[in-house]
Amino acid sequence: MSNPESRSAATTLRTLLRQVREGQRMACLTCYDATTARWLDRAGVEVLLVGDSAAEVILGLPGTIHAPLEFMITLTAAVKRGAPGRVVMADMPFMSYQASEDDALRNAARFMTEGMADCVKVEVDRSWAPLVLRMARAGIPVVAHIGCRPQQSKMHGGTFAVGKTAEQAIQVIHDAAALEAAGATMLLLEACPSEVAAKVVERATIPVIGIGAGNACHGQVLVLQDLLGMSAWQPAFATPAAQLGEATREAAVAWCERVRQGRIESAFRMADGEGARLEALLTGAAHAKA
Repeated sequence: MSNPESRSAATTLRTLLRQVREGQRMACLTCYDATTARWLDRAGVEVLLVGDSAAEVILGLPGTIHAPLEFMITLTAAVKRGAPGRVVMADMPFMSYQASEDDALRNAARFMTEGMADCVKVEVDRSWAPLVLRMARAGIPVVAHIGCRPQQSKMHGGTFAVGKTAEQAIQVIHDAAALEAAGATMLLLEACPSEVAAKVVERATIPVIGIGAGNACHGQVLVLQDLLGMSAWQPAFATPAAQLGEATREAAVAWCERVRQGRIESAFRMADGEGARLEALLTGAAHAKA
């Protein structure tokens, strides 16, 4: 059921910061199209992340590093059209910001103008603080994605939790502080022990969104397909709220049966008398041809 208050006022980055200061939690989900964005808006989801997970769940590619830049910009604009009153976060794909700071600014600007994004997300540690600073100075709101960074999964042979040791935890905490100081608008913390996430949140003055990082974060994000029970593999931290994968299969089976049994009816009828006129026209055409 729609939340009648969800569309009463636009959600902005300023709104999110106010919510954090007032102790309110924010919800975030991935989204890749205007129709779904419209329904998530009605549900009251404050932040819609156009994630590079689209490479996997939309295009069927083997990893997030395969998300094409042009495709991501197109999806971002679609989501913003579907939910113009929500914060739309654009995920900058692999090698759209790593090659040079100039490329990063140009590509981020395209997400802001062509994609109509409210902010862009980059997977970084504190060594990327100069880039975040330059983007912030240019007027680009940056979400610094720290902790587990899937775009680096090839280097590590997969994705895994970060911060399990005290040394790793210190690195994550220092990354968060340095990137906030550089001008990051938000932090996104992935696959991190809850104790470490709590330390990051304690020290941050900007919103912290978590994914697999415990309950201390100001907000939480999930891949929508994981929430809906449509994923081939279910992350341990993503408990499905529905089983739409199975529901979709059942609906498709029912459709197949209707088609095969000839139970499809047209919703349209010819106007009164037009059927007889059609027969007359066809008979006349047949006589003329003979």
